[in-house]
Amino acid sequence: MRPLRLALAQMNPTVGDLTGNADRIIALVKEAKAQQADVVAFPELAITGYPPEDLLLKRQFLAETELQLERIAAASDGVVVVVGVPHLVDGPVFNAAKAERPDAMTGALYNAAAVLSGGRVLDRYHKIFLPNYGVFDEQRYFTPGDVCPVYEINGVNVGVNVCEDIWHDNGPTTVQRSAGAEVILNINASPYHQMKGVQREAMLSKRASDNGVFVAYLNTVGGQDELVFDGQSMVVNPTGVVVARGPQFEETLLVIDVDADEAQPALASPDGLEPVGRAVTVMVSPKRTAPVRQPVVAQMSEPLDALTEVYRALVTGTRDYVKKSGFPGAVIGLSGGIDSALTVAIAAEALGAENVTALFMPSQYTEDQSNDDSVKLTNNLGVRLVTLPIKGLFDQYREELGPLFEGRQPDTTEENLQARIRGNLLMAASNKFGWIVLTTGNKSEMATGYATLYGDMAGGFAVIKDVPKTLVTAVSRHVNVLAGREIIPESIIVRPPTAELRPDQKDEDSLPPYAVLDRIIEAYVELDWSVAEMLEAGMPADAVELTVRLVDRSEYKRRQAPPGIKITRRNFGRDRRLPLVNKYRPSSNL
Repeated sequence: MRPLRLALAQMNPTVGDLTGNADRIIALVKEAKAQQADVVAFPELAITGYPPEDLLLKRQFLAETELQLERIAAASDGVVVVVGVPHLVDGPVFNAAKAERPDAMTGALYNAAAVLSGGRVLDRYHKIFLPNYGVFDEQRYFTPGDVCPVYEINGVNVGVNVCEDIWHDNGPTTVQRSAGAEVILNINASPYHQMKGVQREAMLSKRASDNGVFVAYLNTVGGQDELVFDGQSMVVNPTGVVVARGPQFEETLLVIDVDADEAQPALASPDGLEPVGRAVTVMVSPKRTAPVRQPVVAQMSEPLDALTEVYRALVTGTRDYVKKSGFPGAVIGLSGGIDSALTVAIAAEALGAENVTALFMPSQYTEDQSNDDSVKLTNNLGVRLVTLPIKGLFDQYREELGPLFEGRQPDTTEENLQARIRGNLLMAASNKFGWIVLTTGNKSEMATGYATLYGDMAGGFAVIKDVPKTLVTAVSRHVNVLAGREIIPESIIVRPPTAELRPDQKDEDSLPPYAVLDRIIEAYVELDWSVAEMLEAGMPADAVELTVRLVDRSEYKRRQAPPGIKITRRNFGRDRRLPLVNKYRPSSNL
């Protein structure tokens, strides 16, 4: 038996908080030592937070990151530490004391996993496969590595690689396996979207069983801008069975004992691996007599169900965006509809009800039910409700604009005025009290432009921006299931959606039914289906034509919308980048 005790530190770093992140890492190193771990690992770019984006272009940022790495290395006596960090090779050194600033960045910057032992930086693995799709932009910053090291730790051969590297059938894992690796340690910052955990687990099971090795997969957790990282770190044995799993959306130190003798004998390297990288072996510590220590029972958290997973992602993303940005609380425009109701419920869970204020801003078109439902909701949550009627302001706007609009009939101009008055009131509350305005638009509305610039789109963070309307309804019902009582009143959930900007207005006066609309949006926005493919799938031709037209002409609105939490495979934001001036219109013939 050749035991190796692994500690996977599923942590929530903050981008740019170099000292704070390093302090947290050092504290977790001490905790891992207390649990007699042989190796403690931290996520991809854990010191900087992920993604650091153009902070990586600042030489001082890289130099200060390196100083924090040295602090962490000093704490590595008695345990091997693997931590994600950028690594500038053969580049200029920024000297903060002398303020020496080289004229240009030179050398190569790598996305690295530093291996620390005995108080020093022993080696660094450089990530080989740099993703440049969806939300990822790593080729803008990093150079791919070309070495696949295997580290001998207490007589066990451990291959270290980073995130995307593990997704390739014939990648660094295969090279390291052929060089004798018995455990693969893969550190990640892998963002969440629906069903991502199922995909990951299937891939990791295949990678472990195909190579006959343990795979220890470590993921970060928490929110960063529009991304949420769901954790769910895991260890898979050489037969492809998950033997440890961390929770989703929570920090944890996942500790497990693995027996390297369970790994399969190394196989000859398959053909075609030469471009991946060359294998090298690095001695960290030779085989030793196994220490006497109590066995650990590895954590085995069950994956969340689909609706709970979405809800926890929304809560996590909202909490971290608001708190990491330093806002003392949030203000939300509460309409009596389901979108704002779900947003308020999420904010109360994320920030504490005492830190959320809801503004109810009725006009002459607002029905009594909207007021009654808003009162019920805020009472259920314990959220402060403030009523600010806008009829007087709206009448004054129309009076002042009367001479300019003379001879023209009322239209969407007057409807949008109401939304913009409400946006002004929300921003005034934000300015006065320092609260962030959380907007309430859903993905169906963002897709079709069924929203008002500088009105209901005005704010700092769009909580449900990537949640289609049909999913909003399902998650709202699930909020009540999770609470075991009515949080969001049933009368809100079953009410036909309405903007209440004119008499008897319903969303379906302007849009296809949401069950139809959301299916078209998924096909067109997330899957890039052609019009012909949507028609062949049985989607109604008139709804397809209308939806595609609305999506294509609303890009200018989305570009001005606040960021929101990524939930689906492709969100409006980092995932999807289209030109604002764009004359292309898809044909139904192809």
